[in-house]
Amino acid sequence: MIYILMIAVIVCISMSLRTLFFPSKLKYKLVSFENFLFLGYTYSVIMIGFGLLFMLLELKGFHVIVEQGALFSGSYIEKLGSAMYLSAITLFSVGYGDIVPVGIGRLLVILEALIGYTIPAAFVVKSFIDFEHNSEWKK
Repeated sequence: MIYILMIAVIVCISMSLRTLFFPSKLKYKLVSFENFLFLGYTYSVIMIGFGLLFMLLELKGFHVIVEQGALFSGSYIEKLGSAMYLSAITLFSVGYGDIVPVGIGRLLVILEALIGYTIPAAFVVKSFIDFEHNSEWKK
């Protein structure tokens, strides 16, 4: 069951990232409220998705997180909060060092950090391409 959930989470992350690289039906302006919401939605899906992957791996018995020098412990809610925290810190920054990935978790945070750094660049390029495309149609 956990593997099915992991696959579902990965599909959701992939579908969210897909919209960065393929045209969508949103009316793009250079800077618009729709773009802001789209970017926020994309980051949220990726952050929650990776947080759930960390949590599901922990539930399956793979140790992927070390918190303050000790293996991940606590109630389910505490673990979920720490997994989401690790995901957010990885996606938006380089981390603080208070929570550290181990094992397969290291591969996941590398992938998440890469996505976190790539999204803004892809978003800006996509916005300019859409802006130029819309400008050509108006001529």
